Amino acid sequence: MKTMSKWLMTGVCLFLVQQPVHAQSVNETRQVALETKELPVNAPRFVFDSGLKFDYPDAVRGIYVTGPAAGGSKLNELIKYVDETDLNAMVVDIKDDWGNITYKAKDSDSPYAGIGKDYIKDPKAMLKKFEDKKIYPIARVVVFKDSLLAKEKPEWSFQDGEEVWKNGRGEAFVNPFLKEVWDYNVGIAIEAAKIGFKEIQFDYVRFPEGFENKEDDLKYDMGEYDEAKVNHTAKRVQAVTDFVSYAKKRLEPYGVKVSVDIFGYTATLPEAPGIGQNFTKISENVDVISSMIYPSHWTSYFGIDKPDLEPYDLVTEYAKLEKGKLKELKTPPTSRPWLQDFTASYLGEGNYQKYGKEEVEAQIKALNDNGINEYLLWNAANRYTKGVDYTP
Repeated sequence: MKTMSKWLMTGVCLFLVQQPVHAQSVNETRQVALETKELPVNAPRFVFDSGLKFDYPDAVRGIYVTGPAAGGSKLNELIKYVDETDLNAMVVDIKDDWGNITYKAKDSDSPYAGIGKDYIKDPKAMLKKFEDKKIYPIARVVVFKDSLLAKEKPEWSFQDGEEVWKNGRGEAFVNPFLKEVWDYNVGIAIEAAKIGFKEIQFDYVRFPEGFENKEDDLKYDMGEYDEAKVNHTAKRVQAVTDFVSYAKKRLEPYGVKVSVDIFGYTATLPEAPGIGQNFTKISENVDVISSMIYPSHWTSYFGIDKPDLEPYDLVTEYAKLEKGKLKELKTPPTSRPWLQDFTASYLGEGNYQKYGKEEVEAQIKALNDNGINEYLLWNAANRYTKGVDYTP
């Protein structure tokens, strides 16, 4: 795996200069960035053109696509489905839940050349198919949940004794306090933008769930936040918010929108204390906010005892709440929630129902009834319900 100085150099200088740059120290690289920010307003700016053209739809109505599905025969099936319905967008894994990049970089100088999976053989060709069918392309980049990077760089992770800490599902996280981790992920996002994606969707922009209960038992570096005169909750919120703001600024030369996935329940709280997500602060720094409001993921919220059984009511109550929060912002982002197109049988008998046409449409109607016209559908296996009326 490449050294961090190479990642930083590539991530920052790819869009600040357009010629080869000699290796620099981290501080020198940051100084280049600072100096560039002081250029006169009328100075020439680098604007990237991928050669592909995508118009923003009337309202994004999309589906999630894994790397293997995007690189296999499943893709043509999904393209056909989107083309024959009122769907118009696909969210494609570019960095997946384990930290794998889902394609192999063709440029041998890419700092990510050695860690890509051969899932998507030719991402540019895939995007050309999207362009032909007018499918809006969104690149999903999983940020701080990254077992691969944690293994390679344990000092960028959370350590339990001499081992990298993992959650109950065997997943490791990297440390949101560290700028090196930010640059690693932003670099991946920049490469996705260069391929031709028109939007970067950052997922797992947070600390591990329940981090407040384990923070004193783990060893990790707080970086520049160590000296901040605030409590640990505030430090986590600031780190997560700062990453989002930083990523958006770094991606501006590429003409892409920036969206962030966020737990739905964060909108119900001033801030989520353990994971560092503050709905309002994140919303202030993105073009699109995508709350994950799958009915199955809620407990007894909004006075609804079994939310999975009442998708319309659950989504309605959430939409009302979110609408109020976004109204408080000077420039609110577009709301584009994630909806449920899967059956949550793990909830146990009496607590779930089979999700099909009626249940998916109920969620869409609840959004539309509350003035939200954009949405994304989640099914981890990419098997979406047929016959759904996606009409806005």
